Amino acid sequence: MSDNFWFIKKCNLFSHLSAADVSGLESRSRMRKLKRGEPVYLPHEDADGIILVAEGRVKICHTTPDGKQSILGFVDSGEIFGELSLVSDQPRNEYAETTEKTTLVLLPKRELMIVSQKYPSIGLGVSKLIGLRRQRVERRLRNLLFRSNRERIIHLLLELTEKYGKRVDDGVHLGIRLSHQDMASIIGSTRETVTVVLGQLQSEGLLTISRRRLTLTALEALAQEVKEACPVLPEERALMDVGAIPNFSGNF
Repeated sequence: MSDNFWFIKKCNLFSHLSAADVSGLESRSRMRKLKRGEPVYLPHEDADGIILVAEGRVKICHTTPDGKQSILGFVDSGEIFGELSLVSDQPRNEYAETTEKTTLVLLPKRELMIVSQKYPSIGLGVSKLIGLRRQRVERRLRNLLFRSNRERIIHLLLELTEKYGKRVDDGVHLGIRLSHQDMASIIGSTRETVTVVLGQLQSEGLLTISRRRLTLTALEALAQEVKEACPVLPEERALMDVGAIPNFSGNF
């Protein structure tokens, strides 16, 4: 039995499959090990299945008409991406790249469609994932059009808190390291602007920055400034999700 079996079984989307069905899916899957900064796929490539991040992290990106990189989101260990291949035959219109040493498992479309017929919850999970990711992209677009740079950065910090936040003695620590350029590529701004705004937030006592590690020291105040509800942290959401439909939310 290969590692693929365990990687697939650990994914929420497939956690309820029988051992025989997981084994059948695993036997037709392919594993890839990539270094940091390697492309997973490029725009216009055929979408021949979904991809499971077994270990590591992948960023999903789009290139703007003026050649700049726009980061759509990150996908972490145990999560999937490329899910649109299950509902469309169109080539991919974005590109994916590893941000660290990463192991991926490619799950072929044909086998996934067969398994989905036996387990309708897979189709429900994929539909939920597509909807959540579309909502997040639309929210960022609204922020880009109608929010100041400061408000966009605060919204990004709140989004990151939903997925990577962990309560510590001095606030909420974000368990992901992003450069100022990464943050700028997510919110449609510049590295210099991100640096200035984060410095202002730190001087106001709303967060602290140390070696690219962010700790939000006044989460409630940040949420109130942009008139948003205080985000639910992963550990808190896990308690709320007990007995509910598994959480399939992928990249933030």
